[in-house]
Amino acid sequence: MLPGISFADAESTFEEADFVIYGVPFDRTTSFRPGTREGPHEIRKSSYNFETFMFEHEADTEDIKLHDLGNMDDFGLVDHMVAEGEVVIGNIVANGKFPIVLGGEHSVTIPAVRSFEDISYISIDAHLDFRDSHLGERNSHACVTKRCADHLGLENVFVIGCRSISKEEWRSGPLPGYLDSYTVFEIGIEKAVKEALDSVGNEKVYISLDIDGIDPAFAPGTGTPEPFGLTPYDVKKLINIVGDRMVGFDVVEVSPIYDNGNTAALAARMVREAICVATKHRS
Repeated sequence: MLPGISFADAESTFEEADFVIYGVPFDRTTSFRPGTREGPHEIRKSSYNFETFMFEHEADTEDIKLHDLGNMDDFGLVDHMVAEGEVVIGNIVANGKFPIVLGGEHSVTIPAVRSFEDISYISIDAHLDFRDSHLGERNSHACVTKRCADHLGLENVFVIGCRSISKEEWRSGPLPGYLDSYTVFEIGIEKAVKEALDSVGNEKVYISLDIDGIDPAFAPGTGTPEPFGLTPYDVKKLINIVGDRMVGFDVVEVSPIYDNGNTAALAARMVREAICVATKHRS
């Protein structure tokens, strides 16, 4: 862990905690703008911006048992990061904790999802991320949905808010369930989330928030910004709708070098949202 920096209110021991936060400062497969390795540090710093009491949930994070496990080492190869992530996050899950992963690029989601069995995966993302490999890497950030589908089955993955699909992906055969952001704008986020939940097969859900799923007007600090994204309120609603089925959460692709502070603050606030919503359903 970076000296003196942990997520706000993470005062419990690992044994006591219901929620365990883990940072993965990794961006080795980035294909446009680097810098997401600094994401976990800036998200943690921004977490101190907020009141501990979240009135809309009647919850106080000082009363919730949080533990910050610190950061993974800086691995040079993505396959090494994935292998180590499976060990650490697998231990979090095996001990009955709710994992919250701070990225880093989106490849950090792969070991988190592989730590579960019999779950569904819902991603908020500007990109489908369904390539089988990218620039020679099967665990690239551009392959995360494909790798999750390999583990869970195509019927158990769904992407909301995408607006970038490559020709390679489009022609690759059966695609995962998805709703592009244009459709979400037309039907509303509530119907979109219902369609996602009706589509996936397993009851329990892991949510991955790629911050580029949110429009860059709200979240400019990311490596691959795409216009026409979702709003922060869309994502807040999604977390609340899925809350009683949620078993894990991550926020990835925050690149502080391109940020003015807004993106890291938004990421930290979404982590707090997930914690408070999930708390309601863990008792």
